[in-house]
Amino acid sequence: MTRTERPHRVAVLALDGVMPFELGVPHRIFSAAVVDGRPRYELRVCSLDGGPVRTCGGGFSLAVEHGPEALAWADTVIVATVDPAGPGCDMPPNPPGLAAAFAAVRPDARIVSFCSAAFVLAELGLLDGRTATTHWMLTDRFRERFPAVDVDPDVLFVDEGRILTSAGAGAAVDLCLHLVRRDHGSALANAVARRCVVPPWREGGQAQFIERAVPEPDDAGTAVAREWALANLDRPIGVDDLARRASMSRRNFTRRFRAETGLSPVQWLVRQRVEFARHLLEATDLSVDQVAARAGLGTGVSLRQHLRAAVGVSPSAYRKTFQRSGADGAPAGAAPVRG
Repeated sequence: MTRTERPHRVAVLALDGVMPFELGVPHRIFSAAVVDGRPRYELRVCSLDGGPVRTCGGGFSLAVEHGPEALAWADTVIVATVDPAGPGCDMPPNPPGLAAAFAAVRPDARIVSFCSAAFVLAELGLLDGRTATTHWMLTDRFRERFPAVDVDPDVLFVDEGRILTSAGAGAAVDLCLHLVRRDHGSALANAVARRCVVPPWREGGQAQFIERAVPEPDDAGTAVAREWALANLDRPIGVDDLARRASMSRRNFTRRFRAETGLSPVQWLVRQRVEFARHLLEATDLSVDQVAARAGLGTGVSLRQHLRAAVGVSPSAYRKTFQRSGADGAPAGAAPVRG
């Protein structure tokens, strides 16, 4: 980060009925993104009138320090989760003044929604013709109300370039870490995750609903096999190898693995290999073939295919993006990513 570069500006919009947890996520994640003692992000929390906002079921209101002018100031605008009112999870219409506030958002600014706030963006017309996500419980209502939007209920978040949407609660953390990674690379994103004691990387395409994310206390599950695989990505690894590490039959291991991760063993392994390859491209000067070998992807041709499928660019273009970011602070990761 150069001394003349200003931090990336993030405005978080709190509407009446805001969920306190998701409202606090951007500050917790972005405030931990510090390089050489200098913050990479500056945050402002705002409301439509600069006054207090009612929280969802918390029995309290929140005072904010900024009004709608923060949206024009921001490089990224985040709409925090709002309460889906009633037993049918019906989202109320957008409040008065919201459209006028968003009219001031810069054309080059990113716009992000957490969970039910996808309804807010959709009602503004920002999601028409795009793919988006929201909490899986809200999907049917969303489809009925916004048929012009391709809603995907099976992913944690969707990155369509300028517009990004996430699923419920914890997916807000995943999306904020994704933005740090997109802006500044995996090294800083992983450091932020460590500081916040959260998983460093859950890809957007991971399933929202996982049958059993945490094994029972007396059940080792598949974690030992996954840990071994991550330490041996440079070698050929098959499902049978993983099953043996977990002391399970192939059939039982495959079933348990999907229950614990939401993915098949093969899908999970490919994602870990691509993730490691991306880190090597960002942090080392290894050739494309060397990166492919260390990540267990075989050849440079295979790496190119997998990376293009994941982020839409070649290894050399991906590396150049993050080298530019490291040199002059330019935003990185311009390729849209859909989970």
